[in-house]
Amino acid sequence: MAFEQAIFYFFAAVMLLSAAAVITVRNPVHSALFLVLTFFAAAGLWLLLEAEFLAITLVLVYVGAVMVLFLFVVMMLDINLAPLREGFIRYLPVGALVAIMVMVMMGLVVGPETFGLDRIAAPERAPADYSNTAELGRVLYTVYVYPFEIAAVILLVAIVAAISLALRHRPQSKHQNPDAQIAVHKADRLRIHRNGHSAD
Repeated sequence: MAFEQAIFYFFAAVMLLSAAAVITVRNPVHSALFLVLTFFAAAGLWLLLEAEFLAITLVLVYVGAVMVLFLFVVMMLDINLAPLREGFIRYLPVGALVAIMVMVMMGLVVGPETFGLDRIAAPERAPADYSNTAELGRVLYTVYVYPFEIAAVILLVAIVAAISLALRHRPQSKHQNPDAQIAVHKADRLRIHRNGHSAD
């Protein structure tokens, strides 16, 4: 077995075991940490495919931002774990059946009979000065520039819609009016008390 194959099987085994631990451990913090390990293993597989940009994006975006948010929410909220554990045992047979069906379909698609090495040759090695980031940027901003811009606009609209839906104007909430603060006069704020009498 070659060294590259050994590294691939190592990352694949770590990713499978950590992904299984995400849904089997009882502590939600441990589940989130196992998900972080799954992302790191997936990033290692991306590196083996010479897709370093996708690997570092997976680490920075999901591990550095999304998972930190998950951990913050899980640790700050008081989550009642009893109902969650009861539903896990109840739906375990259905989940196992769905997992077996997905594994069978993936085996049929990427198996040796359908997508074997005898039908498609291995890709050639990229030269030493090859940059996956530069190639991805060139394709993204030339061939797929319009879909990229449309996706950016859709995400922007989704952000604005989420903020507008979550914004609630409550009458008891306190807020500041900068215009009123700037236009204030000394007589409106200052009151001098002398010998029990007030003088504005």
